[in-house]
Amino acid sequence: MEESTSVCHVVALPYPGRGHVNAAMNVCKQLASRKQQEILITFVVTEEWRGLIGSEPIPENLRFATLPNVIPSEHGRAGDFAGFVEAVATKLEAPFEQLLDGLEPPVTTIMADSFVVWAVGLGNRKNIEVALLWAMSASVFSMHYHFELLLAKGHFPIHLSENGHEIVDYIPGISSTRLADFPTGFGPQGPRDQQVLNRALAAAYGASKAQYLLFTSAYELESQTIDALKAIFTIPVYTFGPSIPYFQLENNSASASDHEAPKPKYFQWLDSQPKQSVLYISMGSFLSVSNAQLDEIVAGVQNSGVRYLWVARGDASRFRDGCGNIGFVVPWCDQLRVLCHPSIGGFWTHCGWNSTMEASFAGVPVLATPIVADQFPNKKKIVEDWKIGYSVKNDLEPEKLVTRDEIAELVKRFMDLESNEGKAMKKRAKELQEACRSAIAKGGSSDKNLDAFIENISQRHRLLSR
Repeated sequence: MEESTSVCHVVALPYPGRGHVNAAMNVCKQLASRKQQEILITFVVTEEWRGLIGSEPIPENLRFATLPNVIPSEHGRAGDFAGFVEAVATKLEAPFEQLLDGLEPPVTTIMADSFVVWAVGLGNRKNIEVALLWAMSASVFSMHYHFELLLAKGHFPIHLSENGHEIVDYIPGISSTRLADFPTGFGPQGPRDQQVLNRALAAAYGASKAQYLLFTSAYELESQTIDALKAIFTIPVYTFGPSIPYFQLENNSASASDHEAPKPKYFQWLDSQPKQSVLYISMGSFLSVSNAQLDEIVAGVQNSGVRYLWVARGDASRFRDGCGNIGFVVPWCDQLRVLCHPSIGGFWTHCGWNSTMEASFAGVPVLATPIVADQFPNKKKIVEDWKIGYSVKNDLEPEKLVTRDEIAELVKRFMDLESNEGKAMKKRAKELQEACRSAIAKGGSSDKNLDAFIENISQRHRLLSR
């Protein structure tokens, strides 16, 4: 692609975590596909993430640049999450500024993850517009942005056994919510927890100093919350979602028909299963339930007699034992394409926001097992607001084991899509699917917002280029 001053140059800077990197990449692909000769995107990741996403197909007008890892990759985020959060806040700015100064053509806009808090100040110093991208739900953004309301009402910290049942009905655009369904970061605070919470709150508060606020959510999924935020902020608020790799589904279908690219074995297995008979199970790429609870889940699923496709990390022997012909275990799969497969009848998930949007897009009911952070309000949205699934655990007693017998009964009930309850849940899931596809269709909310955002940043670029 010819690099000239006529090109609007966007530098994307995701937070170096899987959900954030994937969401930012999907947004960048959405943007890059619109004005291929007029927009150039430089996607900036740490070295470890460059290696992990290097094989993905990308548009011609999207390129990569790298920054040093903030902590040694062998230590990992899970080893010291608070330390990782602090490192992102303190060690990335200097190398990013150095990279920024050397990029050609000159940068028009920085599209930074909201959790890269220093990006707004850097952009303002350099007279570069900053668009902050919030990679979780708009509802969770509002919970953080209005955190002081919780303080004023005496609802912080949240102790599940004491006040988890209490209802919060005073946050603009948020339906009545139990304290138990707020992010886990709002719970009891040790010094390191307080550090992480302070960074999360700064991520929300920083939005008022940016030039744009972007969401990976779809307006149709969170219209009340988005409307409330638009009434609060003077800057443009845009929803681009569901920002998931739906645009790759057609490409995958085409490659599947290519004789040189045989279907993966798990897709061959799915093809042989009855319609809506398979429970797809994937509980995230970072944290997990306890070993004791996982043992109960494995035994319960197998005892239920329900067919399942399970994405298992680490030692998969506990999943394969007793698997027989009704189960298939893989270390990784093309999740969205799996969820859209006709044999899938339900999705057991940790309720990460990307997975929540993929379930909505696929029109699949959900079994919810949130583990940390925003997964709890996402679970509430799935179970109570949208009514497309069940919660596996009692959130007021998170340490209590759900037994294998309880799980077996729940799985059988959940996958009985011919029951009155199952039919109603499936109907609501399909309505959610239609809302998602309406958002990204020509003239839909996300389609219009993408065009509006590109026009805004292009207009500024034209002014600066004169």
